[in-house]
Amino acid sequence: MRNSSMRNRFGTTAAIALMVSVGTVLMSACGPENGDSAPTAAPTGSAAPTAPAPTGSAPGAGAPGTAAPGAPAPSGSAAPGGKEVNGTSAANHLTISTGTRTVALNGTTVDFGTVVRDLAWSPDGRKAAFVNGDGDLVTANPDGSGKVVLAKNPGGETWSHPTWRHATKDPIVTDTGDKALERFAAIVFTSEKGGTLRLEKVATKSPGATPEVLTPSSSEGGGDPIPQPPQTGNTWANAGGHRGEIVYANTPANEVYLYDDYIRPSTREMGKGSQPALSPDGEHLVFVRSVNGHDHLFTRSTQGDQKAEKDLTPSAATDYTQPAWSPDGRTIAFRTPDGISTLPADGSVAPTQVSTIKGLPSYRP
Repeated sequence: MRNSSMRNRFGTTAAIALMVSVGTVLMSACGPENGDSAPTAAPTGSAAPTAPAPTGSAPGAGAPGTAAPGAPAPSGSAAPGGKEVNGTSAANHLTISTGTRTVALNGTTVDFGTVVRDLAWSPDGRKAAFVNGDGDLVTANPDGSGKVVLAKNPGGETWSHPTWRHATKDPIVTDTGDKALERFAAIVFTSEKGGTLRLEKVATKSPGATPEVLTPSSSEGGGDPIPQPPQTGNTWANAGGHRGEIVYANTPANEVYLYDDYIRPSTREMGKGSQPALSPDGEHLVFVRSVNGHDHLFTRSTQGDQKAEKDLTPSAATDYTQPAWSPDGRTIAFRTPDGISTLPADGSVAPTQVSTIKGLPSYRP
């Protein structure tokens, strides 16, 4: 059960890796090897960010071929026979965007006809959202058709890491009918302008609309002022749960925050780290924290009275970054220098490499 107090719910320039096999060049990498999609220096304790591609630039338009089949390998090891291992399937729901025209999903690669950066899926899995080569926020069908420019980049800004926000009716909360929940039907993303990071949002039903700044805040409903969370430096938002909660990182503070405005705005510090991801049920989060020179994955509950953290990768000998939850909340996928690996959300098994494709992992519900 959640904490009964509603007021305390404080809430990759692309790196392209060329894998050369006989007669074939597979372009399969883009995005920061580690760190947030933000052109800011990494604070101590977080994954080191790499500057994103300037608005309008494209890291590559070549379409990599269909991935060769192969069994998963231990994390950090080379692919069997030096072949590319796709690692995605309809069964595991895993997808990988590489900053090129193609997205790995269902065991193959799909050409979206445009550069796809930081792909994220709608809650029902019917639509993808991403940043295209012009820096615009775009939605499309899973096969790349039906592309719609949801928001046009005005220029001078770098957009990254969209996430689909949504909320459903809570039977114990009044005034949460369909009309009241419409404000949660939005995509939240990071905007960088002049070195300043902010979270912005745009309604999913309003193509062409001008994004609005999302300003995390806190309100106890009383007259006394209370401390407010940072308004700039915010990045890497990720939505989850039925209340439209968002976790995000604040780069200057090297802090992860949980934002919940289902009833009234509330923002809560969740610990030192970066690149957070909220579980589908909103009950847990995973984030990145540097430990002894390597980026580890940590989890904790989102409940206010349960602050214990767990290092899922205590024996890490490489960097584990950009985590994503499976739809059932049982598995976490993440990026390594060798591709994509997964582990159980409880950390009961060591990481296993499932794909040699280097990109951003996400799950299609």
